[in-house]
Amino acid sequence: MNQQSIKTGLTAVDQSISDHTDQYFNKTKKVVREFGDKIVTYAIFMRRPVIFCPRLVVEWLEEINRLRGYTFQVEPCFEEGDWVGAGEPLIYITGSFIDLVDLETLYLQKLGSACVAAYNAYLMCGHLPNASFLAMDARHCAGSEMAEMMAYAASVGSKAAQNEHGAIGFIGNANDSTAHYFGNTKGLGTMPHALIGYAGSTLRAAEMFIESFPGEPITVLVDYFGKEITDALAVCHRFPEMAADGLISIRMDTHGGRFIEGLDPAGSYAVVERYMPKGIRQYRSEEELKWIVGTGVSAAAIYRMRECLDEAGFDKVRIVASSGFSAEKCRIMGSLNVPIDVIGTGSYLPSSWTETYATADIIAYDGEPSVKLGREFLLKKEK
Repeated sequence: MNQQSIKTGLTAVDQSISDHTDQYFNKTKKVVREFGDKIVTYAIFMRRPVIFCPRLVVEWLEEINRLRGYTFQVEPCFEEGDWVGAGEPLIYITGSFIDLVDLETLYLQKLGSACVAAYNAYLMCGHLPNASFLAMDARHCAGSEMAEMMAYAASVGSKAAQNEHGAIGFIGNANDSTAHYFGNTKGLGTMPHALIGYAGSTLRAAEMFIESFPGEPITVLVDYFGKEITDALAVCHRFPEMAADGLISIRMDTHGGRFIEGLDPAGSYAVVERYMPKGIRQYRSEEELKWIVGTGVSAAAIYRMRECLDEAGFDKVRIVASSGFSAEKCRIMGSLNVPIDVIGTGSYLPSSWTETYATADIIAYDGEPSVKLGREFLLKKEK
């Protein structure tokens, strides 16, 4: 216990909550202690549609109940993975105002971003139901707590898409600590670009990996030297048995500043016309057009890679696509039936952070309904 805790008589958990909550909640706690407690009911809601991800916040609230010896009640309004509309109450919490008032800041942090990320993951999996997804978001998260929320969210959104669309969904993520959310004990992945730079060639990096991890499947990045087709085929020719057994995957991660090897604007249009005649007509923005026939990992680029692999007899080699695969990019790829086996993505993370804000309002004091004007929609409906 630190010196501040000793002086104020707070336990370590009380001090931590006091330090991390908004100051007006701490001051309200003191006021209510002096003028008398009431039993209150909080309603938590969001201002946009989401997929409900309650587990982390409910577990945290239950732990606070245990640590502080409290008895407040937590009532989720939906099942995990349910679609919830904007403004619908997500969770009701009922208990002593003194017990609950300083918790709001902390429990809201654990809900909103997870619900939005799950919604995005759900959309992505639904748009590409026949592709597997790998969560590669950890490097984009603000610390391990956020990384856990995002992995949990991806698993919930994925399960919702599996239930509603028969999607394959997320099969894993990139690190060990949150692999359990996907039913795994280890993270998935084989090599970063750094290993290829170290090895001096894409083929040599593949050889080093296979020597270090014999018998394991390998996913080979092929954009380092700008020779996506050449390097992909070189690896397959070097390890034909693995290619025939489906143990080699080619990861396309070309950045948006150039076309993949052998493509240009005219060639990209021709590839799409070969495999999805008139598919180009569906684009609605310059960004969507780029996803179809532009630079980077476009629909044309993926179709071209599949074409070259198949022509060389490597039809069992899988294609992993990464680089900016948001829900909208997945929608375009799905509508064009692009032959993607696996999507590596961190783009299910919320792109507009204001959309992740969860809000809590008290809706009853000592059993009497009362909520600020304009929030009457939060009141419990009579059954």
